[in-house]
Amino acid sequence: MNPVSRAELRVHGLSHAFARDEVLSGIHFRVRAGEVVALVGPSGCGKTTLLHLAAGLLTVQEGRVDNGFASTAFMFQQPRLLPWKTALDNVALGLKAGGMKRAERHFRARELALRLGLAHRDLDKFPHQLSGGMQSRVALARALVLAPELLLLDEPFSALDVGLKEELYRLLLDHQAERGMGVLMITHDLMEAVRLSDAILVMAPEPGRIVCRFELDHPPARRGDAWVYRHTAELLQTPEVRASFGLPAAVEAEGTGPAQRDGVLRPGGSQGGGRVEPLSGLRLVSPASGLVAVQGGKRCGA
Repeated sequence: MNPVSRAELRVHGLSHAFARDEVLSGIHFRVRAGEVVALVGPSGCGKTTLLHLAAGLLTVQEGRVDNGFASTAFMFQQPRLLPWKTALDNVALGLKAGGMKRAERHFRARELALRLGLAHRDLDKFPHQLSGGMQSRVALARALVLAPELLLLDEPFSALDVGLKEELYRLLLDHQAERGMGVLMITHDLMEAVRLSDAILVMAPEPGRIVCRFELDHPPARRGDAWVYRHTAELLQTPEVRASFGLPAAVEAEGTGPAQRDGVLRPGGSQGGGRVEPLSGLRLVSPASGLVAVQGGKRCGA
């Protein structure tokens, strides 16, 4: 594993508009080395615009984006493979652009592609000869072969079946842990965010803004299905998340206690008023506490 890096991506006071349409307003957050941060929110809340600003693909109009990472790679929602190049050449595309010689870039590209589950025969095929899942593996390999310090993900797993998603999740987390990458991903899938991230930023639309932050203390590699399902369900019960996605207020089941108290997510109490225990690993951070802002702050319930 690489030495621990202190690099980070800082977004401060970011606002953006297309003509008179205000897309983002007052965005603050940071992503540190070794950390996976998920931006979640409904369609149209500006997640992709925010990611493009972080990547430098759009010009910042107001606020600041400071990327202290030495290298950044971007994985789009669609694989975006060059149809006239083989899978191997697509994986090695960034290395070629960087001037690496053919033999070395093919060696590195092949080695990583095989680790990500592609077979030797797949690497000689053109994109139209590959399944959607294989194309996603090629796209992921193309990003990771650059050994980026920061990886930006734009819903790259949204079109995949659940089995393939789980496999690519494991591959991504293994690589991220091995290299200590910072990862900023956007998704509308709460379960995906709970599965992969160390922190979840919830966005609301019109204009796009961050309304709260959740921190997940349990390491992603140790999160089993039951843990993920339980914490996704708890996440869905919070007023901030429900309001962001336009859901009606949660209705408590008869005999249960409050879903949230003092900023700490809790399951309902037992029948008869049994003691309410806090959930492990998932804490709500209110915007007022400062952790949505760049400088950080105390977690609610900590």
